[in-house]
Amino acid sequence: MDRRTVLKGLAGAGGLALTGIAAPAIAQGANARTLRFVPQANLANFDPIWGTQYVVRNAAAMVWDTLYGIDDKFVPQRQMVESEEVSSDGLTWTFKLRPGLKFHDGEPVLAKDVVASLTRWSARDPMGLMLKAIQNELTAVDDKTFKWVLKQPYPKMLFALGKGNAPCAFIMPERIAQTDPFKQMSEYIGSGPFKFVKGEWVPGAKAVFEKFADYVPRDEKPVWLAGGKKVLVDRVEWVIMPDPATAAAALQNGEVDWWENPITDLVPVLKGNKNIGVDIGDPLGNVGSFRMNHLHAPFNNVKARQAILMALSQEDYMRALVGDDNALWKPLPGFFTPDTPLYTEAGGEILKGKRDFAAAKKLLEEAGYKGEPITCVVAQDQPITKAFGDVTADLLKKLGMNVDFVATDWGTVGARRAQKTPPAQGGWHMFHTWHAGADCINPAAYTALRANGDKAWFGWPTSEKVETEITNWFNAKSLDEEKTVAARINKAALDDVVFAPTGFFLGYTAWRKNVSGVTKGPIPLFWGVSKTA
Repeated sequence: MDRRTVLKGLAGAGGLALTGIAAPAIAQGANARTLRFVPQANLANFDPIWGTQYVVRNAAAMVWDTLYGIDDKFVPQRQMVESEEVSSDGLTWTFKLRPGLKFHDGEPVLAKDVVASLTRWSARDPMGLMLKAIQNELTAVDDKTFKWVLKQPYPKMLFALGKGNAPCAFIMPERIAQTDPFKQMSEYIGSGPFKFVKGEWVPGAKAVFEKFADYVPRDEKPVWLAGGKKVLVDRVEWVIMPDPATAAAALQNGEVDWWENPITDLVPVLKGNKNIGVDIGDPLGNVGSFRMNHLHAPFNNVKARQAILMALSQEDYMRALVGDDNALWKPLPGFFTPDTPLYTEAGGEILKGKRDFAAAKKLLEEAGYKGEPITCVVAQDQPITKAFGDVTADLLKKLGMNVDFVATDWGTVGARRAQKTPPAQGGWHMFHTWHAGADCINPAAYTALRANGDKAWFGWPTSEKVETEITNWFNAKSLDEEKTVAARINKAALDDVVFAPTGFFLGYTAWRKNVSGVTKGPIPLFWGVSKTA
């Protein structure tokens, strides 16, 4: 009996959710004011500037607010800001906060808090680093007004302040925002629609968020991260269930209300239950990622990275994740989200056609690889990374590589991938992740595409060609010019192998039908969600 058959049988059996270690994670006596949610992974750490895992960003969006929010047209809308002005030369931006903003500890949100928060954010985020490089001053004018003075215009300022890809420009109290951006903070006070209940946080079991009674939502209709974030439940409990069959059974039994990302194998079981709704969670899907460490051999040599592209089969990765449902995936000979304006396949020939293992092995030899262990850090509690990791282990062995397969959890991957030390000293050679399609629509939002060395995302790729073209994209005057530059970015990023895309895929979300207000989007949106008994 294969894995898929076993999973379907366990999930269909129903009564397994409370067996073994799962029982303590479920609080009994559920009521209509508490929403129980199974997230994509464990919330092992909770600093949305220090780390970039989606599970951290998703929780952070409940607790911290942003100055602007991106809507479903990728347009930044005012969120914490009441008004903004930009000087005629484009160098001075002046922002005024809207009234009624309050932190969870009862203190008002002041301009000094914003300045400290943006200073911490700009030390880690690619767009923030661009702003920091051209900054003259970032100062509080008065309690409700702050000013950002630049050395040169930055037309995408509002997008930078409202974008949803991590790290987001979340606003925190000044004392917390003064934490070293390269160290984790330990206090989680925001001004968003939910308060984080630190005393009930049990990593590996649950995280709890309570409605913030003093939150004043905007009057506009909520659209993604923009508009009025009206909370209709008193409490959201994140219940950590790394085993998919357990999560499926818990959802069917009513022990949880919403499962963020059920695996494809179990979707038919869930669809067969009249009390459960199932739909694609995010129509923009995801880009699978095989991330290599450019600092250490063999992947510090472009030939070794090109060998991976030459041998990698995107179909193998996608089938391992979504099975036989062809509607859920597409090959992706590039980096940008399919069916969006900048999508291109320029330079993508290396990912197309029959896989060439002989040529790949020759490139590895030319790169100087001589059988050293390749440390693959693979999260087993995340279905996406587990499926990808199994394919990669097989791929590397076929290439004659010595695989050091480190089976761990997603929280550990998040911490270990930040280490620049050699693999034999606690570092790594590769890990798997994925990038939400909303983050891959253009270079501004695409943290993982940057190739600016030590300032780049984990793996720290360096490519002058990629960085030059990204600068050219920021300076483009029209969509046609942006498209032309995007094609050059795609080719340069494949030539230098910033990372290896493993394909484009869609994913489901599932909820009980006594829950209403679940909407499609790039993150789980808890505002506007209600539940009946």
